Amino acid sequence: MAERDLGVLLSSMAAHCDGLEWVFCMVDALPSGVEPAVVVREDEGITVVVTRTQADELGLAYDYVAARLTLRVHSALDAVGLTAAVSGALASAGISANVVAGFFHDHVYVPFVRRDEALAVLSSLSSQAARAPR
Repeated sequence: MAERDLGVLLSSMAAHCDGLEWVFCMVDALPSGVEPAVVVREDEGITVVVTRTQADELGLAYDYVAARLTLRVHSALDAVGLTAAVSGALASAGISANVVAGFFHDHVYVPFVRRDEALAVLSSLSSQAARAPR
């Protein structure tokens, strides 16, 4: 069952990094063989998020290398506050965050070189929420 309670979401989010390098690439059309984790269609073109390895193999340009942190809690799509709390905590630490919501989980793309720090920030946020009175 999808969770909506912010306290429960934060205290049980269990952020996990898959260890891969992810990049954001702009394309006019999806290249043959591309296996994006994310596709965003905008007026200016199509953004795909693919592994750095795949982007290099396909010759796709990128300038931002990210780590993907998955919040391992089944958050409801209409839950209020999770994105704000997570991005706010990361922003306070000076870490950029690009958040994508899937049906079951939220995924946060952070600079790859700061992934361990981002995980520590989210772990601290989760611990604080677990200690908070309800």
